[in-house]
Amino acid sequence: MTSPEAESKADARHAARLGAVQALYQMEMSGSGAEEVALEFAEHRFSELPADPDAEFFAAIVNGVPRHQVEIDRAIAASLSQKWKLERVDSILRAILRCGVFELVVRKDVPAKVVIDEYVAVAGAFFGAEEHGFVNGALDTIARRKRAPEFGLPIPADELDF
Repeated sequence: MTSPEAESKADARHAARLGAVQALYQMEMSGSGAEEVALEFAEHRFSELPADPDAEFFAAIVNGVPRHQVEIDRAIAASLSQKWKLERVDSILRAILRCGVFELVVRKDVPAKVVIDEYVAVAGAFFGAEEHGFVNGALDTIARRKRAPEFGLPIPADELDF
C-alpha cells in the first residue's frame, strides 16, 4: 500500500511527463526554445494538466531532451525496424519516446520499468492500443541496452553512456 505522499508525488511526476511531451511537441512544431516553452507552460498550461506537476521534473525533461537530442534520437532510431525512419514516426510519438529515453539515460533514480509504464500511460492520453504497444516495445528495447543490469542482462559491449 502506498502512502498519500507517494501517490501525490507519482501524480505530480505523471503530470510533469504529460506536460513535457506536450512542450516538446510544441517546441518541434513552433521552433521555440526550451526555456521559452517551459516558462509558457509554467505560467499558462500547468493548470490544464490532470494534477499539479512536479515543476523541477518537468523542467529537467524539457531542458534535457534538446541537450541530448542527437544521442536520444540515435537510440530511438536503433530501436525501430529497418523500414522505419525516426522522421516517419508521428511527432507526438517522437516526443513521448524522446522524453522516455531521456529518463532512461539521465534519470537513473527512476526505475526503467516505471519509465516504460509511465510513457505507455502518457501514450494512452493521445492514442489507442497500437501506439501503446509501439511505445512499450521501443522503450523496452532501449531500456534493455541502457539499463541492462536492471533486467539481469550484461551491458552490451558497444553501449556508450551520454
